[in-house]
Amino acid sequence: SLLLGPTGEKSWSKKYPSCGGLLQSPIDLHSDILQYDASLVPLQFHGYNISADKLLNLTNDGHSVRLNLISDMHIQGLHSHQYRAEQLHLHWGERNDPHGSEHTISGKHFAAELHIVHYNSDLYPNFSTASDKSEGLAVLAVLIEMGSFNPSYDKIFSHLQHVKYKGQQMLIPGFNIEELLPEKPDEFYRYEGSLTTPPCHPTVLWTVFRNPVQISQKQLLDLETALYFTHMDDPSPREMVNNFRQVQKFDERLVYISFRQVGMLPDTGLSVGIILSVALAGVLGICIVLAVSIWLFRRKKSNKKGDSKGVIYKPAIKKEMEAHA
Repeated sequence: SLLLGPTGEKSWSKKYPSCGGLLQSPIDLHSDILQYDASLVPLQFHGYNISADKLLNLTNDGHSVRLNLISDMHIQGLHSHQYRAEQLHLHWGERNDPHGSEHTISGKHFAAELHIVHYNSDLYPNFSTASDKSEGLAVLAVLIEMGSFNPSYDKIFSHLQHVKYKGQQMLIPGFNIEELLPEKPDEFYRYEGSLTTPPCHPTVLWTVFRNPVQISQKQLLDLETALYFTHMDDPSPREMVNNFRQVQKFDERLVYISFRQVGMLPDTGLSVGIILSVALAGVLGICIVLAVSIWLFRRKKSNKKGDSKGVIYKPAIKKEMEAHA
């Protein structure tokens, strides 16, 4: 079975060379690599509201809990191609360290992360064909934090006990998958990366939503404690925890953002710090010019006063001298 965690990850590239290659995911999203892009358009979600009479397959695949999606579900707004939904799954930590998101923001892990995986159905007939091809895949990533109870996520979590062990599966009623997305889904990070599990194909266009969703502490605990990596009859069962990949190197790439971030001017990579420094230098320059002007003006004025005082004073001295004579 696939070894997860930092030690396990190091061995992935022996069998799957792409895992040690280019454009690997996940990454840390921090201001140095972000660039506002006004051309990023909001995604359109089609067929996401699945009626309850359509049954969806929920599976423990030995890496995560996976919900297989239906072919009517697709997104538009990426490279003018349509991307059809294949499945969704989650990544999480453990109860003593509930920081299991794959992507981080300025070094911060969230409690968990949801991935909705799509493939380019305009160019390729199915997910497996698309998975190692150019522009093949698109994944939507939702960061999850602890907060209030989330009834939409419970439509998955309430069934976890029935898929405890690897290979177990069940059918659950369809629901509106769009409810799993955060508020303001038009605010997102966009970059080119890879699958976060072997074979790690570098063929994924990532959309990481800026705003997290909340689930309750109990819901998070259910996710962290319900499942096993191993089959039911395995003599040494392993709890399914920390099933996230470490952040990867992000050299000479940019992440494009659809929102104007505090700390950055639109359409530039200049931080507020740099802008403020330039502005302050300008203000300081103006102040110096003003100060010098005022000083020169006062000096001129005092010189004039000195001259007129001399005119009044000199005759007085003369009169005094005459008096003494």
